Amino acid sequence: MQDLESLKKLAFDNAPIGIVVTENRIIRSYNQYFANLFGYNIEALLDKSFELLYPSSEEFIKVKNIGVKPLRDTNSYSDERIMMKKDGTLFWCRFRGRTLTREDPLQNAVWSVTDLSEKRPYQQLTTRERQIVMHISTGRTSKEIARILVISPRTVEVYRSRLFKKFSVSNVMELLSKISGLPE
Repeated sequence: MQDLESLKKLAFDNAPIGIVVTENRIIRSYNQYFANLFGYNIEALLDKSFELLYPSSEEFIKVKNIGVKPLRDTNSYSDERIMMKKDGTLFWCRFRGRTLTREDPLQNAVWSVTDLSEKRPYQQLTTRERQIVMHISTGRTSKEIARILVISPRTVEVYRSRLFKKFSVSNVMELLSKISGLPE
């Protein structure tokens, strides 16, 4: 019979979901699923900044600014966002995390990552469009999105309108359906 620590390591290493442990947004440990998800070998991401997996530095910074308060307040955070594989391919994934240090939420955290590509194929969007869609998909209003992104509610409405036109839709449900690749 295996000891408890061996079983924990076995579960971590073979979980059917990406698991990553971070320290101040530096990748300290991760499982094979996480490495495969992003197209890296098991050693390649160790001690690297999570920024390497974002489509842009701006998005890396914005996600930090959005996630810190919920981590501090509730000890957890989740969202769906676009990330980047080693080969530059962009894809949707779901992040769920818990901080181990609530007073400094990003000092130590554990994250699970799920690939949403089959349910939500990537559509070509600008960085700001991706941010707007990410927040629309969580049910946030234009005012809430504006506050988070530090832009005016009118600017959010302009982006919404452009997205509706770009995807030939007339409401948020149709937009999310088109972007996610689901039937309308």
